[in-house]
Amino acid sequence: MKPEDYSRRQQELGGWQVTIETYKLGDVYHCIIANVDPGARFARADGPTREEAERVAIEKATRHLAQTRKFEV
Repeated sequence: MKPEDYSRRQQELGGWQVTIETYKLGDVYHCIIANVDPGARFARADGPTREEAERVAIEKATRHLAQTRKFEV
């Protein structure tokens, strides 16, 4: 099975630059959100549509980022 309908974009969430990757495997869309700087993946979601998978992953990412402290240097 090969990934289809792949997309990758950068966006700001809660003051953090993140990368949002979405692709389709079979009948299910998968979305992965990662921090741009270290590239750490911290939110994932699956759904029947691209919009649903991204919506759930963005909700999870926003919740995680709201709990993260950011120190100004």
